[in-house]
Amino acid sequence: MRTCPSCGRENPEDVRFCGRCGAALTPAEVREVRKTVTVLFADVTGSTALGEKLDPEALRRVMGRYFDEMKSVLESHGGTVEKFIGDAVMAVFGVPTLHEDDALRAVLAANEMRGRLAALNGDLESDYGVAIEARIGVNTGEVVTAQGDGGQRLATGDAVNVAARLEQAAAPGQILLGESTLELVRHAVDVDAIEPLPLKGKEARVPAFSLVRTL
Repeated sequence: MRTCPSCGRENPEDVRFCGRCGAALTPAEVREVRKTVTVLFADVTGSTALGEKLDPEALRRVMGRYFDEMKSVLESHGGTVEKFIGDAVMAVFGVPTLHEDDALRAVLAANEMRGRLAALNGDLESDYGVAIEARIGVNTGEVVTAQGDGGQRLATGDAVNVAARLEQAAAPGQILLGESTLELVRHAVDVDAIEPLPLKGKEARVPAFSLVRTL
């Protein structure tokens, strides 16, 4: 909402003049904020095959149930779902509010997402004869967000890119953690080290760790 500088009335973001007094509304001030956050990407694998098995309405219901379940898990751990990109979900832990344990929150959420999906698949197999597989990447680092009167906006930065690349490199059902995330949650997880990954846009191979379980 935009607040009128003349009369104080709140107006929708897409209007240029106040609906009460007609005064011109100036765009809300936006400022860039740097934060260290943990980013989680989750993506469905084999969605093309799902589309071949299901009619469009059934596919929409299946994916809707999946997104609802994953969003519920992420938000229950304090994550902010920033966007859905096709079959992928991007969530940030530390926006708009930072917590000392954001990395742990993200990893616990990822682990619960994997478990919740297994339970959901039981229902989907019964109702539609299909199951969903997903892969997840989690990474911690500094990002830039645009913050204004309308609230926090999309996070950008290398930490986001690496989280997305980790997700793309993960196998179905696998959760890959970046080294910076592992350093913050080492006491609470059991992981397997994998060969450093050649990620797009990175000169050196990137260390990654496969989450076995949370402790």
